[in-house]
Amino acid sequence: MNKMAFYKITYGLYVITSGQDGKFNGQIANSMFQVTSNPATVAISINKENYTYGLIKLSRKFVVSILSQSAPMNFIGLFGFKSGRDVDKLQNIKTKTGMSKVPIVLENTVAYIEVELEKELDCGTHTIFIGNIIESDIVSSEEPMTYAYYQQVKGGKSPKTAPTYVKAEQAAARYVCSVCGYVYDEVLGDPGNGINPGTKFEDLPQSWTCPVCGADKSKFEKK
Repeated sequence: MNKMAFYKITYGLYVITSGQDGKFNGQIANSMFQVTSNPATVAISINKENYTYGLIKLSRKFVVSILSQSAPMNFIGLFGFKSGRDVDKLQNIKTKTGMSKVPIVLENTVAYIEVELEKELDCGTHTIFIGNIIESDIVSSEEPMTYAYYQQVKGGKSPKTAPTYVKAEQAAARYVCSVCGYVYDEVLGDPGNGINPGTKFEDLPQSWTCPVCGADKSKFEKK
């Protein structure tokens, strides 16, 4: 089986928020799709180990914020590679409360969808949550980020709890963060943090850190 074929499936990139009674969290997800139009329903796939999974089970509701292409890597890292059990991810993030009473992430968002849970499908490591859309709106006119854009342009990777996670086989002269899987490609550099394309890894300043999880250079391994 050539699992690289999985990378040809198209995905978006989203922040899923959920919770109730003052206990809320958000996480990155790339598996969300519309199921029906009448009634309007969507489905998401969430790993059972994730904090957000328990909040969805408890509250029976969730919000999908569709991310823009301009969403910075540290924003994606906050929601994708840190646990809500340890960090209040929403503390310094611009949000609003909608019909669901769940915080709607507005930063780096092009649109949002509020959902009440209707059905669940147990898929082993993950659960597919299917729900009715109770509200939705456009936030900005920016282009939504696709998962391919996140991988190919921004150099991002899936966390191990993501349904699309595949242990990557990296080419030589690329450096992989052992904490989150971000790949520093010398050809691409890290323009979002002032590192020009073509900058060798050894020439990166000592103050440079992983743009996703904040790990320092010592946590990178050459592949």
